[in-house]
Amino acid sequence: MAEDVEESAAGGGEFPELSYPQKKEIAKWFLLNSPCGEIQYVAKDVRSVLQCDRAYNDAADEAFPIYNKSQMICLEMPGGTGDVLITDFGEITKNEYLDTRTAQVAVVDHVNQVCTEVRPATDEELPSPYVEEYRDSIDIEVLKYVNEFYPKGVCSVYGAQGKHEGGPGVDFELVVAISAARNSPQNFCNGSWRSVWNLEFKEDLQLINLKGKMQVSAHYFEEGNVQLDSKHECKDVTMIQSPEDSALSIAAIIRHHESEYLTSLEASYTSLPDTTFKELRRKLPVTRTLFPWHNALQFNLTKDMERELGIQR
Repeated sequence: MAEDVEESAAGGGEFPELSYPQKKEIAKWFLLNSPCGEIQYVAKDVRSVLQCDRAYNDAADEAFPIYNKSQMICLEMPGGTGDVLITDFGEITKNEYLDTRTAQVAVVDHVNQVCTEVRPATDEELPSPYVEEYRDSIDIEVLKYVNEFYPKGVCSVYGAQGKHEGGPGVDFELVVAISAARNSPQNFCNGSWRSVWNLEFKEDLQLINLKGKMQVSAHYFEEGNVQLDSKHECKDVTMIQSPEDSALSIAAIIRHHESEYLTSLEASYTSLPDTTFKELRRKLPVTRTLFPWHNALQFNLTKDMERELGIQR
């Protein structure tokens, strides 16, 4: 297409502009790599710089669904009926997502990040009655845990492989998804917690295998650009009991591993001045004065450090 490759004059010479596919892929890359909670800000800047609505719109249509699911964003359903998590596990079609707690399907506008309407879930979109007993009991206990430990946190429990026929003696899987975000762009910081727990019910062994994946993301951008992206995986096992007792055991395991991971993160941050930060700096800065690492935690990373080291702007 003629519009896919254009040329413009700059600096007295002819320079080929990026083709449409190149513009689209660059825009998509920036959108997909937006820090947590900031894709709308990035999208506004990308659209302004790109100056090609066709490339931006096509990139946004592809990038936003992927981003929304990877960030496990939460959207409010119309009519105050609840919230729906946008995840791969609840995806029915590209724009439809199951909320298992209310047995509703939310229709989503990915680019604007809003839920436009809801409909009742069909029987084929929900777990079998036997599996639902376990799913519902686990949802109740995990919700208690999330409400206690994650301000503004949201969780959902899904049947990992859709409809399950049959009853006792049939293996099945459930997925616990937990998402919590705290966005404060006016204070130049955003952050999120995401964890996914795969629960494999092995009826022949009377065991539940748990596989957890946790991810913490944070972005601080006042007079700088500092990002954190930390991931952790773990495994555990428990016995299959009644739905209520199994739910209590699973919630306790999730609580244990997530608390342990958060404690390890706090410990690593405490040691940063003596490890990572030290390795990033020269032994002697331009002032020829040793950096006072023993007081590093007390510094404001802008004004206080400048004053302590005698650096003037």
